[in-house]
Amino acid sequence: MQTSERGVAFVEAHEGFVPRAYLDPVGVPTIGYGFTNRSDVFREMWGRKLKMGDTIAREQARRILGELLAREFEPPVEAAMPKNALQHEFDAAVSAVFNLGARFTRWKAFKLWVEGKKKLAAEHWAKNYNKAGGRKLPGLVRRRREEAHLFLTGEYTGIGEGTQREVRKVKPIEPDPVVKEAQEALKRFGFDPGDIDGWMGKNTKEAVMAYQKTHPHLTNDGIIGPATMAQLRRDAIAVKDSVQKGGGVTAVSTIGAFFSGLPWGWIAAGVAIVAVVYFAWRYRDVIQRRWNTLVGREVA
Repeated sequence: MQTSERGVAFVEAHEGFVPRAYLDPVGVPTIGYGFTNRSDVFREMWGRKLKMGDTIAREQARRILGELLAREFEPPVEAAMPKNALQHEFDAAVSAVFNLGARFTRWKAFKLWVEGKKKLAAEHWAKNYNKAGGRKLPGLVRRRREEAHLFLTGEYTGIGEGTQREVRKVKPIEPDPVVKEAQEALKRFGFDPGDIDGWMGKNTKEAVMAYQKTHPHLTNDGIIGPATMAQLRRDAIAVKDSVQKGGGVTAVSTIGAFFSGLPWGWIAAGVAIVAVVYFAWRYRDVIQRRWNTLVGREVA
């Protein structure tokens, strides 16, 4: 079984096409339709390790996507799925494996499908497998729900998570959840988009462009696309990491040193310095964006 044309379009709509390498929410260099160095087939076709600054044409990206599906993502689904699997079920599973890896075929939702418990499989699928960097991401929550809906009903619907959001002159009847998520993040980081209403209007475009102009890896086009959304989510993960993990490591080390009779003050200070250096290196792009914002520097 092969992914149908509608199945490929479903994957493309969720991944979105980005012609220039960017960092995903957990810092992995990504290009095209979600291609990364983690894929053996992509590395083979790219000819070298993907690096920031690399670019790709849409036609080339589609050729690579076809090879990835045929050689890397369809085989594990076909090998593990039930014999009576339907096309839309297969397409939904391929989308999940494309995003989560072949390990999805060993997880509960897939096992319930194999057991013939499709409704339970869809319910579990829709509620899980939606975290990155230890944080539940709205985009992954939506993708899992739409994959589960496709799996259960055969309806190839959804909001097109990776579709670029450009300015709309007329306010939509229903707010766009991707735009709304971006607006909330922009406001949190000091870029005022106006009302949080899910409308990609003039104010939101200006806030998006102001954010992009402070960031070293983004194209300054005022469009909400996969790269910009990934960076907004990465900024949010960085904040959570710095508060939870940094503080937690220091606290645990200090308590352990205290009860061991060691010079816990110096140990705590040393651990804190190491934690700061680690986070500064891991989130150097986020720090650069924050510094650019503070000094009013714009990135060409």
